[in-house]
Amino acid sequence: MKKNISRRSALKNLAIGLGGVTLAGSAISSMAKEPTKSIPFKSMGNKDFDKPITAITLGAGARGNVYGNYAAKYPNELNIVGTAEPIPIRKERYAKKHNIKDENLFVTWEHVFEKPKFADAVIITTPDDLHYGPCMKALEMGYDVLLEKPISPSEEECQDILNLAKKTGRIVAVCHVLRYAPYFIQLKKVVDSGVLGELMSVQHLEPIQFEHMAHSYVRGNWHNSKETTPIILGKSCHDLDILRWIIDKPCKSIAAYGDLKWFHKGNAPEGSTARCTDGCAVEKDCPYSALNIYYRKGHWTYVLDLPDDKSKHQEYVLSKLKTTNYGRCVYRMDNDQPDHYVTSMEFEGGITANFSMEAFTSYHGRRTRIMGSHGDIVGDMHEFTHTDFLTGKVEKWSMDDYEAEHKNSGHGGGDWALVSDWVDAIKAQDASLLTSTIDASIESHIMGFKAEISRKGDKKVRLS
Repeated sequence: MKKNISRRSALKNLAIGLGGVTLAGSAISSMAKEPTKSIPFKSMGNKDFDKPITAITLGAGARGNVYGNYAAKYPNELNIVGTAEPIPIRKERYAKKHNIKDENLFVTWEHVFEKPKFADAVIITTPDDLHYGPCMKALEMGYDVLLEKPISPSEEECQDILNLAKKTGRIVAVCHVLRYAPYFIQLKKVVDSGVLGELMSVQHLEPIQFEHMAHSYVRGNWHNSKETTPIILGKSCHDLDILRWIIDKPCKSIAAYGDLKWFHKGNAPEGSTARCTDGCAVEKDCPYSALNIYYRKGHWTYVLDLPDDKSKHQEYVLSKLKTTNYGRCVYRMDNDQPDHYVTSMEFEGGITANFSMEAFTSYHGRRTRIMGSHGDIVGDMHEFTHTDFLTGKVEKWSMDDYEAEHKNSGHGGGDWALVSDWVDAIKAQDASLLTSTIDASIESHIMGFKAEISRKGDKKVRLS
């Protein structure tokens, strides 16, 4: 529960804590620094289950493997007993990893539900526009659900899933994994403690990183918002959700700006070709060169489903660059996603927030600044620093210890921490063990839908 304190109460509490001593303004300039504190995190894999939760994975791609790998690491907690995947090599590898019986291997999600219920839960990691159908069917058949974000590209479909989850009483955990990352959990604890005084404003940056943008939102699966989902939902509903979670008040209005400024035909350099493999005259001088990113550096090649024989990797990558979108010129794609996006929000209580999603950065990792009447916080997902305005005391929290021990879970540890809590919630049949239930997660999706209305309509939009 958030602890709200007035300026008078904050000053009184500080005076008591300091023995009633009045501090001079010079205290701030001294900036008394305490030793860096380790961000706490819970251990995983130590549950005393009589038998594991069983689950079926719909979509054995990147995210399906992220959550499935938790089962491979902790089989006493989670057992993957089925999968649906239309790409044969992905299905074959997933089945082998989890020892799935042939009768529980399916091509598409529809085939899974032709069979009577044979697991406790369903993990939905299908493409964004294919979340609604399998989620609704899973709930109808009595499965609990782990649903990759976004819930759906449609506000109406999001509401349908919420309503059916309430009607059936099933658990639907949305993969807002940042809520489970130790960094953000500790950040929220500090904000909720009241040490900042009255919360005033938040600035939050998501640096996508230039290669990631070109890979996922220019060439990749999410390059076309009409066929998948707008980037504010597909990429940044995490960030809208974190803002809503930390501020802990409803968003009242939103205004968004942004466009596709760089990755279009008008910026194609002279001498460029349809593909980077077509003898492009400027390929070696282009930071977005597919040959450089995938072939020379070997980045992001997991999407190409590389053969087991490593000696064939480069030849295989080159063949894929000649035949798939991943080899196309970033200036000659049919992409429509904005490459920079700024959203301003007003929350209840006069709290303001600015969120910026930027493609053109050399780095990853969210950056957050939180401003209160009595202190502020600055953080970058590795560490954050709280400074007290009155005393000048500086407290720093770091992820060093966590990162030294855990290297398998993405999103700052949030991926596997989510699965761990989800398994607990299903075992206990208690959705309150999760912080990203469908009820909690739908509001940030609505913020995303309204942001798109604002951006496209050049107007401020109020949220009811």
